[in-house]
Amino acid sequence: MTGIDPLIHPPARLQLMTMLTAVSEVEFVTLREALGVSDSVLSKHVSALARAGYVAMRKGVLDGRRTTWVKLTKSGGRALRAHTSALRALIEAVDERLLP
Repeated sequence: MTGIDPLIHPPARLQLMTMLTAVSEVEFVTLREALGVSDSVLSKHVSALARAGYVAMRKGVLDGRRTTWVKLTKSGGRALRAHTSALRALIEAVDERLLP
């Protein structure tokens, strides 16, 4: 279906992308805790989204420890907007068929 982005569609990735719309960037550990996934699962999701240009990562040091920050890119924001618009269209089609 047009607009549905299979890269964004898995629930954890959709939630991750949605969370990134609310911040300029966020620490990897914060994303991990909010999503309730392991480091390796989150790393796979973030890496896939980064390869597509939907998110960007930055590594650095905070309070003496190495950390990674993740942020939504402009391209990622456009892709998320298109994806959610397609989901809304699907929901509207279902509503039209099921509501009296």
